[in-house]
Amino acid sequence: MVLKRYILKEHIAPFFISLMVVTFVLLIDRVIDLLNTIIEKKLDVSTILQVFGLSMPFMLALSIPMAVLVATILAFGRMTVDRETIAMKASGINIYRMISLLMLVTVILTGGMMYFNHYTLPETNHKLKNLMLKIAYYKPMTIIKPGEFTNITDYTIYVKDNLGTELRGIVIFDRTETRYPKTIYAQSGMISQLDNGNTLQIILNDGEMHEKDDQDQTLYQVRAFKYFELYIRDMGNRIDFMDTGYRSDREMTAKELLADIRNNIDEIAQKQKVMSDFDRRINVLMLDAANPNLTEETNRLNQMKKLEADRLAELKETVNALQVEYHKKFALAFAIIIFVLIGIPLGLMTRSSGIGMAFSVSSVIFLIYYVALNGGEQLADKGYMSPFLSMWISNFIFLIIAVLLIIGSIYEKKLIDLHTLSWRLSHKRAKKTLIPDEVIH
Repeated sequence: MVLKRYILKEHIAPFFISLMVVTFVLLIDRVIDLLNTIIEKKLDVSTILQVFGLSMPFMLALSIPMAVLVATILAFGRMTVDRETIAMKASGINIYRMISLLMLVTVILTGGMMYFNHYTLPETNHKLKNLMLKIAYYKPMTIIKPGEFTNITDYTIYVKDNLGTELRGIVIFDRTETRYPKTIYAQSGMISQLDNGNTLQIILNDGEMHEKDDQDQTLYQVRAFKYFELYIRDMGNRIDFMDTGYRSDREMTAKELLADIRNNIDEIAQKQKVMSDFDRRINVLMLDAANPNLTEETNRLNQMKKLEADRLAELKETVNALQVEYHKKFALAFAIIIFVLIGIPLGLMTRSSGIGMAFSVSSVIFLIYYVALNGGEQLADKGYMSPFLSMWISNFIFLIIAVLLIIGSIYEKKLIDLHTLSWRLSHKRAKKTLIPDEVIH
C-alpha cells in the first residue's frame, strides 16, 4: 500500500504544474483572441475578469485530460531514470499491480469530469454567450465600421466616417414595417445604449427619409428633418445569469440534451408520417388521369412535400448535432483513463524525466486525439457516421495503442532512449565505441 501511495503522490505535483502551464497557454490564446475587442470596447477590469472567468471551465475541460497525460509520463519517466522501477522489478514487484490506487483516483476524476462537462460547463458557456452579446453592443459607436454595411436586427447601417464621438455620411435601411425598405440619409449622428443595453438609440441630424408606399407603388415620399431619433429595441442583451432562454447544444446540460433529442425524434416521426401521407395522396391523384387539375394539384402536393422533406433533413441534422455533443462530453472525460494507460508505458519506455519531453509527447498525442475528435464531429453532423462512433472511435483506437504500449513495456521495449541518443550525438565520431553500461541502464 505504501508503494501505491508513493506512485500516486509522484503524480500530484506534475499534474498541478502541467495543469497551470496548459491552462496558461490556452488563456494566452484566449487573450489574443479577445484583445482587439477589449481595446476597441475599452472594457473595464470587472468585465474582463468575468469574460476570462467564464472562459476558464472550457479551458479546464481540455487542460485537465492533457495535464493527466503529462503528469503520468513525467512521474513514470522520473521513476525509470532514477532506477526505481528497476528496483521494483528486482524485488519481484509488477509495477502494473501497484497502480490500483492511481487508477481509482483516475476513475473518480473521470466521473467528476463527466459531471463537470454535462452540468457546470454548459451553464458557464450560456453565461459567457450572454456576456459576449452584451459586450458586442457595449459602446455601440464601435460597432459601426466606416465604409462597411453593418446589420443590426432589421436595420442595415452604412457610414462614411466614424469619428468615435460622431458618425458622418449616414445611410440606414429600415426593413421593420413595409416590404420596401425605408431609406434614411443623414449628414451626422451618434449611437447610444438605453435600457441596460437592450435598446440602441440612433440620433440623426440634417437628413431625409425616403419611403415607398406599400399599397400604391407609384407613391414615393421624401421627408426632410433637422433632428430625428430612431430606436432599435429588444436587442436581447440584458444579462441575467439565471436566464432560461434559447441554448445551443454546447449550453445544454445532459438532461436538456436528452429532452431535446427526444422532442426532435418525435417530430421526425411525425414528419415521416406526413411524407407518407403526401405520397399516398399523390399516388391517388395519379390514378385519376381525367382530373383537369391533375398537374396543378400534383405540383402543389410535391411542393408541400419538399417543404416537409427540408424540415425533416434539418431535424435529422439537429438530432445528430445534439447526440454528438452528448457523447462528446462523456468521451472527453473518459479520455483521462485512456491517457493514464498510455502515459504509464510511455514514461517507462521513453526513460526521460524532462518536462520538455513529456510536454512534447503529450502535445502530439493530444493534438492527434483532438483533431480526430473534431473530424468525427464534422462527419457525424453531416450524417456520414453515427454520433456514438464518431465520438468514441478515438478512445477505442487510443485504448488499443495503450494496450500495445503496455505489452511493449512489460517486455522491456524502449520507445525513445534519450540517454543513449544523447550519448551517440555527443560521440558521433566514435561510431564503433561501445556505449557505457551506465548510459544503457
